[in-house]
Amino acid sequence: MIGTQVASPRLFYDFCLDDYVPSDHLLRRIDQFLDLESVRAELRPFYSKIGRPSIDPELMMRMLIIGYSMGIRSERRLCEEVHLNLAYRWFCRLGLDGKVQDRFAGVSRLGKGIQIGEVQTGVPMGEHRVGIGVMVRHGSPSPLL
Repeated sequence: MIGTQVASPRLFYDFCLDDYVPSDHLLRRIDQFLDLESVRAELRPFYSKIGRPSIDPELMMRMLIIGYSMGIRSERRLCEEVHLNLAYRWFCRLGLDGKVQDRFAGVSRLGKGIQIGEVQTGVPMGEHRVGIGVMVRHGSPSPLL
């Protein structure tokens, strides 16, 4: 006899991303030490008051950390992976219904290291540590993890 799967039609689901990310996942360990609460306030002077809304800088930094730590080199691939992977969505604070940006130019420009050192550390661009496990050397990021 062949088994059948019956999907029960429900209006609401009780689902918590935190329950589906393993406790020993690399992104959980990174998240323990990552504090990006002040990023928006520090970057606000660099954004225009007119024009279309930008990509959230905290989301962009979290996506870049995922790209560096998981070896995802393509911005398009990174956006696809964040859209599909529950652990990545959890790390980016997107939830299940959060929208992943499909504008890749912003991610690409930030990935090249524009003003990361000056904004986060007050140190001019050159060779120094930025955030957790990311080294910026003359504008090109490379993973240290």
